[in-house]
Amino acid sequence: MAMNDVSVVLVHGAWADGSSWANVIAPLKASGIETVAAPLPLTSFHDDVAALDRTLERVDGPVVLAGHAYAGGVIGGTRSEKVKALVYVAALAPDEGETVADVFARGTAHPQAPKLAPDAHGLIYLPEAAFAAAFAQNASKQELAVLAAVQRPISPACITVKVERPLWKDRPAWFLVAEQDRMIVVDNHRFMAERMKARVRSHAVDHTPLVTAPSTVVDIIREAIDEVVKA
Repeated sequence: MAMNDVSVVLVHGAWADGSSWANVIAPLKASGIETVAAPLPLTSFHDDVAALDRTLERVDGPVVLAGHAYAGGVIGGTRSEKVKALVYVAALAPDEGETVADVFARGTAHPQAPKLAPDAHGLIYLPEAAFAAAFAQNASKQELAVLAAVQRPISPACITVKVERPLWKDRPAWFLVAEQDRMIVVDNHRFMAERMKARVRSHAVDHTPLVTAPSTVVDIIREAIDEVVKA
């Protein structure tokens, strides 16, 4: 098997869409690796896992599956046999019986983390100021403008469902610990990565390195691809 026989599926988190992976998609595609960003409706946890499964159905061959932030819960929820490795990018990894909210709220929040609450329609938006303060503080003004403009709200139904046995218990996993994360405290990253027995790659990056430090993310995905090729 060669690297180009392995496909990569990327899954966005809350307040984002597939375009958040643009700086990761481009170098992977340029090297001949089939790469797809799965669109999540962010309407409920079950809806999001179903949407991911539909994307995986469309992809050929073995898959390295990467998730950012909230999507860590979603990539743990698939049962697709195509998935051979998981990459958690500053992501949340609930264990069986936990909710995404449980692991997100663990520990003391960063002082610059935004206060989050549903609006009149029951949806949670990220306050615009939070993009520069906590979501991607290392981003350029142009990148921040785009992130804020395309943000998609998340439903509480995505983060309040107790998950079943997560896939990371049955697949090799990598975890990018974002040392400058202000959305998910770094101690929480380390706690989740350790109990997952993930291969930890710790870097001085913010919560959204797929935008602000994409080469770091690409390197970890390539490492996972290499492992799948050797298996």
